[in-house]
Amino acid sequence: MSLMESKGVLSKATKDLFARWYDVKGTWSDAQSQEFEKIYLTQIEQDVRAALAAMDHMNQVLQKIENDCE
Repeated sequence: MSLMESKGVLSKATKDLFARWYDVKGTWSDAQSQEFEKIYLTQIEQDVRAALAAMDHMNQVLQKIENDCE
């Protein structure tokens, strides 16, 4: 699997996670759900954004390496 394919898989999985979370949030809306979202989901979202940005940067570096080797 290529780097960009992996990025797509990660992005889709994250979208699926948050879509399911919003479904659950419709029936689970108390202090515990808010704490869960704050502790776990906010951090996951930040980490995934950082990972996707890093993957973009890695792809640029790999493309440059490929071009330099031609």
